[in-house]
Amino acid sequence: MSASRSVSRDDGLVGMAACCVLIVACLVTASARAQSIELKIEQLTSGEKHHFFGYIGQCRTVPWNANDRYILGMEIERIDRMPRPGEAAVIILVDTKQENQIIRLDKTHAWNPQQGTMFYWNPQAAQTQFFFNDRDLESGKVFTVLYDVEKRARIREYRDDKAPIGNGGVAQNGGAFLGLNYGRLARLRQVTGYPGALDWSKNENAPKNDGIFVVDVKTGARRLLVSYRQLADQLKRRHPDIEDTALFINHTLWNREGDRVYFFVRGNWDGRGGRKINRPCSIHIDGTALTLHDMHIGGHPEWAEGHLLIGKRGDSQVLYDVDRKKVVGQLGTPEIFPSPGGDVSLSPDGKWFANGYKKGDKNRFVVYRRSDGVYGRSKGLSKGSYSGDIRIDPAPRWNRANNAILVPGIAGNKTRQMFVIRITTP
Repeated sequence: MSASRSVSRDDGLVGMAACCVLIVACLVTASARAQSIELKIEQLTSGEKHHFFGYIGQCRTVPWNANDRYILGMEIERIDRMPRPGEAAVIILVDTKQENQIIRLDKTHAWNPQQGTMFYWNPQAAQTQFFFNDRDLESGKVFTVLYDVEKRARIREYRDDKAPIGNGGVAQNGGAFLGLNYGRLARLRQVTGYPGALDWSKNENAPKNDGIFVVDVKTGARRLLVSYRQLADQLKRRHPDIEDTALFINHTLWNREGDRVYFFVRGNWDGRGGRKINRPCSIHIDGTALTLHDMHIGGHPEWAEGHLLIGKRGDSQVLYDVDRKKVVGQLGTPEIFPSPGGDVSLSPDGKWFANGYKKGDKNRFVVYRRSDGVYGRSKGLSKGSYSGDIRIDPAPRWNRANNAILVPGIAGNKTRQMFVIRITTP
């Protein structure tokens, strides 16, 4: 019997060793497979002037037009400070079929170094039409422009003299956009506002006639989706001094299905005292079901399918169900996404995910395939020492073919330029 037990132990040891070899081999194979995506960085624009696209905070914002030929951008003179009210940015197209030739179309007085001017190709005419914000120099009133490339002209301006607003997020299927008071943002959160913009609700901390608007693209009609007054009333439970706090709204995110909006209501961000407010909220697009969420999923969240948001929870890149108010899934691992609260973007087809994050004086990018966890990591791209209101966020933005992202960076001559990261798989 002892001989039999000895044989069994030996066989067991041999079997365990074989299993260990197999596990190691599988891990090596999985690791090689997981990082099999190649990310190649190409500089798109150049010259002595600065060129950039802008914001991460609108969902499914694609810099490329419908056939991926033209890329929207801005041309500016300097990046070392916020623009002065009279300084315009030039609206440009980069023609990728003509050696990245720059085509200058128009100019705007409603922009900042972080967001740009809230570009968005019109989903109902993405071959030739796009939105951007502008500001009347005399009155300071902000408005949204719909521009047509073929006509080389503005085909509509969405103005309102009593309560001027600018685009804060276009419906991903088109037909409407969210509107914000950028004068209020310039006063309370400068990095997201436009210098010189009129703040028409400045006399009230929580006005009932200001908040998030919904504007009909075809008719120009608009309605107030949620007011600061409504938000203040709900915030009272945890912030008894809310009436002394001037509120503002950032990151108005419209989901892919077009039936939910997620946003942040904020206050006391100027560092001059008072308890800082940063509450995530959601609301149905018909104005019902206003919800202030207890769970903060940080950074710049992005809508996935349905009512799921991609964001940060702890060290993980998670899926958060807005209706159920709970984390229901995870993308990758902390090893793959070392900074899950960075700038994130889901590809138009929903199959690819990009995470941009800062490390030292460089922006880095991870591209991840959701179906099997295959991913790649880019080399660092210089962002310089810019920070605060003039910081250069990673802000990755997908093309329509789902195989490239547009990102910002500092070129060899110290100018801010547009770069493309192309994605190849074996």
